[in-house]
Amino acid sequence: MRRRTGLTAAVGAAAAGAVAVGAFAFGDGSRDGVRDEGGAPPATAEVVRTDLELSKTVDGTVDFAGRRPVKSAVEGTVTVAAREGATVRQGQALYELDDKPVTLLYGPVPMFRGMKKGDRGTDVLQLERGLRDLGYGAGLFVDVRYDAATAAAVKRWQKSLNRTPTGRVGKGHVVFQGGPVKVVKADAALGDQVGPDGPVLTAASPTPVVRADLDQGDSSLAARGTGAEIRLADGKKVRGRVTGTVRPEGSDEEPGGDGITVEITLDGSASALSGQAARATASVTFVSESRRGVLAVPVEALVALRGESGGYGLQLVPASGPPRMVRVDTGMTADGRIEVRGAGLREGVRVGVAAQ
Repeated sequence: MRRRTGLTAAVGAAAAGAVAVGAFAFGDGSRDGVRDEGGAPPATAEVVRTDLELSKTVDGTVDFAGRRPVKSAVEGTVTVAAREGATVRQGQALYELDDKPVTLLYGPVPMFRGMKKGDRGTDVLQLERGLRDLGYGAGLFVDVRYDAATAAAVKRWQKSLNRTPTGRVGKGHVVFQGGPVKVVKADAALGDQVGPDGPVLTAASPTPVVRADLDQGDSSLAARGTGAEIRLADGKKVRGRVTGTVRPEGSDEEPGGDGITVEITLDGSASALSGQAARATASVTFVSESRRGVLAVPVEALVALRGESGGYGLQLVPASGPPRMVRVDTGMTADGRIEVRGAGLREGVRVGVAAQ
């Protein structure tokens, strides 16, 4: 049997609540933590072996990781708009400007200038790697120098793109990204005038994720590695873990403002989300703590023991003979139950419960 709950108060607070209703609690006077009690409790409950979880369920959406705008580096007219939903890989066009393709190449450094013979830099290195990987690198030594071999490779590449083979790369000819991108939104339509710095499309990683909004008070659930179970709109359940916080789209707020938007990546394959439309709804249950196969009783069964030693106890109610009090150690609480450990405790034993 598995139990779930909203975020529950700490053990101490739960135990204190039990004491408040523990009408059958007695003074200490125990010997070795155990005391015989002649009075029967008003009710009993069974010690069960179960799984306890502290969790919270919120609404979420299926999305793609790392949403970011792609802006035009130069002014021009969009002659082929970005295709929403498309996954674009190295060497393919993200869109066309003035009837010429704007090509995706891989690399972490953005396209910040046009490149020509004599230039040096990491952007040149990225360009040469892309030319090599696309099959235009014959005679090309991949390094940070834009030399004659680089210019020759660029000319071969430009011919394949129906560009004038100048051997130079214009600032608006290439977009560098860290890898394949998913076009999640076309910000500029066919015929729109864009740039410089005008948004053309919104890109993201092709890896689907689930985003969910948490309250600021739930910041512990936003920690990297926090487990989550996602119920998709079609009823399918998948598991994942928090991989980071993000700025809400369309907001100037930094992550961690009034609320916290987290990204959840699936454990293992993301194929379960592959058929889900972007912005599809999902239900996300965050698990901040869990205990498997522990002995547990209703919180109302817990009794505060008076005296110098203090602590907590349970009133064991045997099938025959008088009840007796036994000292217990407590663990986490969830769904109105509390984890207990102590002498004589086992699954199926009955314990006294305070009147409600």
